[in-house]
Formats: sequence, C-alpha cells, structure tokens
Amino acid sequence: MTSSIPGGAAAAVLQPSDPIPSEAVSVQGPNFEQPLSLEGFLNSYERIGFQANSLGKAINIVNRMRKWRLSDEPIPDDEVEEYLDPEVRANTRCNIFLGYTSNLISSGLREVILHLVKHKHVAVLVTTAGGIEEDFIKCLGKTYLAEFNLDGAELRKKGMNRIGNLIVPNDNYCKFEDWLSPILDAMLLEQKASGQVWTPSSFIRRLGKEINNEESVYYWAYKNDIPVFCPALTDGSIGDMIYFHSFRSPGLILDIVQDIRSLNELSRKSRKAGMIILGGGVCKHQIANAMLIRNGADYSVFINTGQEFDGSDSGARPDEAVSWGKIRAGAEAVKVFADATLVFPMLVAATFAQGIQAP
Repeated sequence: MTSSIPGGAAAAVLQPSDPIPSEAVSVQGPNFEQPLSLEGFLNSYERIGFQANSLGKAINIVNRMRKWRLSDEPIPDDEVEEYLDPEVRANTRCNIFLGYTSNLISSGLREVILHLVKHKHVAVLVTTAGGIEEDFIKCLGKTYLAEFNLDGAELRKKGMNRIGNLIVPNDNYCKFEDWLSPILDAMLLEQKASGQVWTPSSFIRRLGKEINNEESVYYWAYKNDIPVFCPALTDGSIGDMIYFHSFRSPGLILDIVQDIRSLNELSRKSRKAGMIILGGGVCKHQIANAMLIRNGADYSVFINTGQEFDGSDSGARPDEAVSWGKIRAGAEAVKVFADATLVFPMLVAATFAQGIQAP
C-alpha cells in the first residue's frame, strides 16, 4: 500500500490560483459588534454577496441618478441655447421614471411611493389599472393583512377579495363606484362641451384632484404636476366602472395615442433618464420602450422575482434591454431578484429619504 499522494489527485485539488486583481473587493458582512447606523447597515450590503450585493449596487445607481446635474457635463459645440445658461444647467436633473405593479399599491409600498411623489423625487409614474384604483380605494376603505392560504370559495361568500396575504372587502369597490360614477358623468359633460377627449393620464390627474386627500399618491401627483401613465387603465375596477357607465351614459373617450406621445416625448427630451421598475409586465416594458426613443436609459434598477428562462420581458435582465436599445450600452444597470416589498423600503431609506431629519 503506497503512502504517496496520487499526483493527478493532488494536481486537481491543489490547483494554484492566478494573482488576485488589485481592485478586487473581498466579501464582508456587517459588524454587529460595533454601533451601526441604518446608513452604515445598508452600505454593508455591497459586500455581502448574492442579492444583497445587487441591492447595494441598486442603492449606488439610484444615488447617482439623484446626484447628476447637466452642469456635470462639458458643453458640446452644438448645445441648444436654452442649456447654455449655467443656472439652467445646474438645475437640470436626471428624470427618474418610476414603474410599479398594482399589488404594490395594495401593499404598504403605497406609502413609500407616496413619499417619493410628495417630495418630487420622481418625474414620471407608470403603473397598471390596479395601481391607480387601489390608491383611491384605500382613501375610501382599508385593506387588511391576512394569509396566503385562505379558502377562496369561503372568501367569495363573504365578499372578501384576496391579494396575496391581503384582504380587500368588496364593499370598498362599491364605495369606489359611488365615488367615481358622478365624476365620470361630469367628465363626459365636459368632453361634450369642449370637444376635448380625455387621456388615461388626464383622467388620473382629474381623479387625483377630486380625491383631495393627502393619503393618496395621485393627489400628490396632481399637486406636484407629475404625470401618471396607465396604458392598461381599463384592466381592473376602473374598467368595470367605465363599462357600466357606457350603458348609462355612452360617449366617454380615453385617447391612448396622446399618452404614448407624451410619455415618449418626456423620455426623448430628458438630458439624463433613469428607470426604477418594481415588478414586471406593462409598467416595466412601457417605460423601457419609451427609453428606446432616446436610444436607451442612462441608469436602470429592476426589482422583481421574474426569471428569464420563459422568455418573458418581466423576467429579462438588463442586458436584454441593452440589445433592444432600451438601456444604453455601458449604462449603469442592475436587477435585484427579490420581492420589492422586502427591498424597496431599504433602497429608499438609503437614497431618497437620506435628507429627512428626525423630529
């Protein structure tokens, strides 16, 4: 019986490493042996690895979106006259396009999004029908915590609608119809009197004005003149109400062509543009497609749990968007594979909320 180590096995196990590049960053977690502020804790995510590392990158990218000013860039020879003024350049910021799915407004992320809109941290909102109506419905009645495994048939008997582990009493939607119906009547009369048709964005703006409630995201969007686009506005309770209204008082028109022009022009005219997209589907692709008009976004942060193996746009990583011209080649971009309700509040705490002082 030999006592020497087999040469092939030793060579396989003890393979020498190439030198480590000087810029390589070592893995290190937060040190709870020392006092740790929230900012310091969130900064530590950059070196934890896996999706914590991605969240750390997302925080850095969002902070760069917030910091950028046109005055950071050299003045090109063909600069338009408007942007030659040093003060104008210093006040021209990156336009942040925020997209999110409807379930996030149903969740407590509504208050996080409200903070961003109230303090004018974002330039444009894009969401789905539920992302509009659930905000107004929450002004009329509460959404409650529940469980994922509740029996659907029993909930239906009780008039309780489940959104994941949240419950919305169906009475809330009845209250929504009572509130919305006279507004639809007034909008139809105004359309007939003026000859001016509505768009989904002008429709949402009107509802934000009518709700007149500081707990509403779209109240603050109305107050701060932040446009809200919803290409699938009829895909939800609003669609049900418009459907019913079309029998009682036909003729209300919502023009999606004006909105796609407005959204694309906001993208095209942005001197710098960033995307923050929570979830997938319509809100993700509508913003990304608008970025194509300007040959891609300069900064991009995606947060969702989608996977790319099925070819869905929802699951696609940023590099796929680069191939379409929706993110610029070489732009700063990251996808965080995570539930947005877990990580988006942390991202906002480390970025947009940094200027908030404790009382």
